[in-house]
Order: sequence, then C-alpha cells, then structure tokens
Amino acid sequence: MASWPYLNSSTMLSKPKHPNPSFCLHDFPNPQHSSSSFSFTVSPIAAVNSATRRCRQTNRRSSLILASTEKPREPLKIMISGAPASGKGTQCQLITSKYDLVHIAAGDLLRAEVEVGSANGKKAKEYMEKGQLVPDEIVVMMVKDRLSQPDSAEKGWLLDGYPRSSSQATALQAFGFHPDLFILLEVPQEILVDRVVGRRLDPVTGRIYHLTYSPPETEEIAARLTQRFDDTEERVKLRLQTHNQNVESVLSMYEDITVKVDGSLPKEVVFAKIDSALSDLIHQKKTATLGTTAT
Repeated sequence: MASWPYLNSSTMLSKPKHPNPSFCLHDFPNPQHSSSSFSFTVSPIAAVNSATRRCRQTNRRSSLILASTEKPREPLKIMISGAPASGKGTQCQLITSKYDLVHIAAGDLLRAEVEVGSANGKKAKEYMEKGQLVPDEIVVMMVKDRLSQPDSAEKGWLLDGYPRSSSQATALQAFGFHPDLFILLEVPQEILVDRVVGRRLDPVTGRIYHLTYSPPETEEIAARLTQRFDDTEERVKLRLQTHNQNVESVLSMYEDITVKVDGSLPKEVVFAKIDSALSDLIHQKKTATLGTTAT
C-alpha cells in the first residue's frame, strides 16, 4: 500500500485523551504522545490541521454565543424641520438611505390616504374639496396610525416637516411618540427667497431646476419649464413667516433634543453634520443599553 508523506495509521487512529477545549495554534501540542497501551508520533502537518480545526470550532462557538446575547440596535426616532427650499427633502433622502428609517411626510401621507379612500382620507377629502385646511385631529390620526405600523416600530422613523404646531406636538406626545432628536435646518431668508423664486419645474420629467444654481441642459427643456403659482417673492415671504412662527412653538417642546444645522452649506457638508449627530445618538443608546444590561 502506498504511503502518504507525514501520515501513518497511528496518526489517523489516535488522538489525545483529554483535548483542551480552548486549544489553538499558540497551544501547539507536543508531537510525541504516549499512553499506557501504545505510543505514536504525530506529524507536524497533522498536528497543525488538528489545531486549526479545534481553533475554528472554538471561535465558531464564541461567535454564536455573542450573536445570541447581542441586542439589536434600538430604532431611531427622528424629526426634521426646515423652511421651503431649505434642502430638507435632499437631507431626508440621504438620512433614510444610510439609516434605513421609514420616511413619513404628512403631506404625502394625506394624499395617499385620500387616494386609497381610507376613513381618515374620506374625512380629509371633504375639507380639501371645499378649499379648506384639513383639521389637525385628522392629520394627527393619520400620522399616529403610520407611526404605529410594524415597519416604523422595527426600523425607526424620520418624521418630515411634522409637527408644525405645539398642538400637533402635544397630540403626538399624548399618543406616546417621543423623538430622540429634532433636526432644524437653518437658512437665511434672502437665500431661501432666491432659491424659491428661481425654482422651475419640468412638467415632462417632473425634475426641479433652478435658473441660477441648476439650469436646464437644453433650450428645449428651458422652453417648457413652469413656475409654481406661489413661488413668487411675495408669497414665499408669507410662507416663511408662517413657518417661522410654527417652528418657534414646536422648538419650545423639543428644546433639549434639538440640533440646529446650517442649511446654506453644500448638501454634503449639511449631511455630514446630521450624520455626526445621528452617530453620536446611536453611541449614546448603545452605552445606555449596556449600562442597563450590566445592572
């Protein structure tokens, strides 16, 4: 029978009587093993292979133990506010993309509820058809129902532009929804007015352009651009005034958890500041969880 180098029958048939469960390569065994019944010689390669297998098994058991005891990250609960043209929409996309939060915007939620004909949507439609504002109690119930969905509870949520008044914030608190962080994008009024007045919509693609900062690529596109009826200097100043009044009332309720970010900076810089605040928040949550577990 052909012999394999460094391998003999005694190596394959025998093993130490009392293997060390924590054995690894740094605990390299003595190649000479003896017992009361017989003696044998372990080749260097066979010893290394045996050590490697035991090391891998030990590491695998340790990984399974860590995985079973490690708690999942507590979901983030974030609110973000910003005036028209503050760049809030862009930041919401960046936040949800990185942190996988459920993005909830009251305006989008309202339109979706009306479209599917839900109970709240039918109530809201009655006011909208009359050209009236939808009462707070209807919108609050829509937001409350969305925040209560399983995906929001499991993944966490980003509440976009809501609440807009102290009464709305109070209603959310009454339902048990308390944010971890309130992000406020601050942009000087003259910059906001410039951003809004120069904004244009392509009705074919739905893309938003700006005559100065993001002009259309071709004359053909430029010719078909439209402007929203309320994207005028006079109207935008009224909207900003209303926004500022609403924000002041909401900030008083979230003062201790508010992070103000300069929204006039490039979007990458703005997101870096938001990202830093969210990373700090996650670290604080982990530290608090570990402290609770230890006690």
